[in-house]
Amino acid sequence: MAIEKTYNMIKPDGVRNGHIGEIIARIERVGLTIERMELGMVSAEEAKANYAEHEGKSFYDGLIAYITSGPVVKMVVSGENAVATMRKLMGATNPAEAAPGTIRGDFGLTMDENVIHGSDSVESAEREIGVFFGA
Repeated sequence: MAIEKTYNMIKPDGVRNGHIGEIIARIERVGLTIERMELGMVSAEEAKANYAEHEGKSFYDGLIAYITSGPVVKMVVSGENAVATMRKLMGATNPAEAAPGTIRGDFGLTMDENVIHGSDSVESAEREIGVFFGA
């Protein structure tokens, strides 16, 4: 198996509600490595670049406002099958459908505030890492 990199972000609600430590612990417990991590704000430019595919959709403006509303934890996570492993660890996008024991199942409340973002492919990860950490 090849080592993959993925981009993950603990969103403003996850930071605000004090879930940073538990989320990091879960990532490490499954054997993934956090290569880079930064606590900070998402700029409007970063948000627009990251969510460009959603521009024009009804939820776009709210998404940009939410992701820029408070501090986030930006991470580059690596390991074997890192993308798929993180997707499983995060749980379904809608916390109401996320299994107990997943990050969203345990900490998420709504689709609008679902605690964590994760790349959906290696290609997306490369693009997102570039948006948030540069080349």
